[in-house]
Amino acid sequence: MRPSNCGMYFEEFEIGQKIVSLRRTITEADIVGFAGLSGDYNQLHTDSEFSKNTPFGQRVAHGLLVLSIASGLAMRTGALEGTTLAFREITEWKFIRPVMPGDTVHVVIEIKKLKALPRSKAGTVAFELDVRNQRDETAMKGLWAMLVASKAAKAS
Repeated sequence: MRPSNCGMYFEEFEIGQKIVSLRRTITEADIVGFAGLSGDYNQLHTDSEFSKNTPFGQRVAHGLLVLSIASGLAMRTGALEGTTLAFREITEWKFIRPVMPGDTVHVVIEIKKLKALPRSKAGTVAFELDVRNQRDETAMKGLWAMLVASKAAKAS
């Protein structure tokens, strides 16, 4: 049985539909924690003195950290809560500008393609995820695809 506070079914998505997430500030703890979790202690992320001499002039957050946070922000919109069956793929992902400690990000999701899979009682929802900073500049973006339950699954 599906919880009452769950997300949208496949049939409720429309091409061109946009969903905007809440914002989240990237903290020092996020960066240090991700370095420990991933094992990526690249000096660009962990060494302030080293980073002063890079094109960025300071430490930057791991791109994959911000990608992971974007995934969480997308889930926090509620649109995919409880109806997502699988994360199918990420394609055409671009890291456009760095995210620094203290930057605040949010995501803009735009539905790009829908493909019904009736035998699976689901459908694939393909969307562009645009991660933006506090100046509304795109930091990274790409296409994601999720397998989302259909209303037929609700009747089962």
